[in-house]
Parts: sequence; C-alpha cells; structure tokens
Amino acid sequence: MIQCKDCELCDFGPDNQRHFRCDPFVNIKEPECLQKWQLIRLDMLVASYQGMTQWYGKMAPLQDKIFKYMQREINDIEETDSWKLTEDDPDDAYPPDDNDPL
Repeated sequence: MIQCKDCELCDFGPDNQRHFRCDPFVNIKEPECLQKWQLIRLDMLVASYQGMTQWYGKMAPLQDKIFKYMQREINDIEETDSWKLTEDDPDDAYPPDDNDPL
C-alpha cells in the first residue's frame, strides 16, 4: 500500500499540512486511498458539526432573550385587546355570520 506521503498526489504546505489532489472519481491510486479519503471527509464533517454546535451555543442566550421579548409583546397585545371581548355575554362577543343557517 502506498503511503500518502510517498504519493505524487499529496503535497505538503509550508506549515507541514498535507494537501491532497486526489479525487475518488478521477485519479485514485489504490482502493485504500478511497478509504482514507472517506476518513478525511468524515473528519471534516465532524469538525463542521462541532463548529456549528459552538455557534448555536453562543446564540442560545440571544434566542432566549428574543423569545422572552416576543412573549411579553404577545401578552401585551392580548391584554390590550381583552376589552373587545366581554365575558358577560358570549353571544355579543362574535357577530352572527350571514351564511350561518341557524
């Protein structure tokens, strides 16, 4: 099995980081290369997910504040409109519908 460091499709950057030019659909040397490529992509996916969860963690307090503010605004609107509906006579609360057969 060819090691990635010995393959011509692998380059090393100035910080000794590997840069792969291999593409599993075009130029793969060995079947093990495909497995390595899948592991690299899986690692990238996990890193992306961890970054997303960290960002959500930072946004959680702001979301809580927004939800509390919106709930307070909704309650204020409902309280303001409560005078329109009287609990004494429920028939007067809603006007009759002209299409109602009753």
